[in-house]
Amino acid sequence: MSLAAERLGLESDARVLIVSCAGLGFSHATNLAVYDALRRGAATSATLLVPAPWSRAAAAGYRGEDVGVQLTLNAEHDLYRWGPITHAPSLLDGDGGFPRTVADVWDHADLDEVRREWRAQLERAVLWGFDVSHLATHLDGVELKPEFFDVYLDLAEELRLPVRLPAADHERLVGFPFRALAAERGVLAPDRLLPASALGATREAIDAALATLGPGCTEVTLRPAVDTPELRAATDDWAGRVAEHELACRGELAEAARAAGVRLLGYRDLRAAMRSARAASRR
Repeated sequence: MSLAAERLGLESDARVLIVSCAGLGFSHATNLAVYDALRRGAATSATLLVPAPWSRAAAAGYRGEDVGVQLTLNAEHDLYRWGPITHAPSLLDGDGGFPRTVADVWDHADLDEVRREWRAQLERAVLWGFDVSHLATHLDGVELKPEFFDVYLDLAEELRLPVRLPAADHERLVGFPFRALAAERGVLAPDRLLPASALGATREAIDAALATLGPGCTEVTLRPAVDTPELRAATDDWAGRVAEHELACRGELAEAARAAGVRLLGYRDLRAAMRSARAASRR
């Protein structure tokens, strides 16, 4: 049994799913869709891009939902840009925004500036009123270099927040045991990530994907958005984002999970389990 499953009090064969929406703050179209998925659809959690242009508006629309911080060091789009909220010269590319690629961050970022920037993003989210439920990283990769992972894990341990991590089989690819290191420090993470594309576009495809879920805690991440001219201008993958909003809200995902015996949880459940375990260890 995984550490997350054990701390959640799950039976050995129990299966739980976190349905997470990434990119809150990316655009007005994203804000509308993410909150719709959380309030009307099957979404159980979301992540906020603090440096992105519509993050302050996302904060204004917040009603206490399960929202974590998507720690950001990249702005991957050619024409739609954002940058650090701290003075961080090593985190800028030639046109004044965050670098477009993870490799560029790895090659040029100063770790003290990374730590300062990520902490500032978290502090701003709290200042705006978010009850931060967990940590993730934008583009899901910058943390997969040991020195960056150390910063990520330090913040998670200090703030007693669970994190998003790739599955254990990625440890062989990146060359260090990031899951074991997190577990040693009591930091929880879902056991595996399910790509949104695995759910497909039909009830039959969703049923088939859920039938393959292993025991423990799985996370699927959607990037929902409503169809607007702004969204189409900002990103080439707008159609997929619109489709993922429809998937989150049309009811089939929650119904299929119930039918498959898969329980939907949020990151707050992991946060509560993590903090309870730490409190118990101090008694």
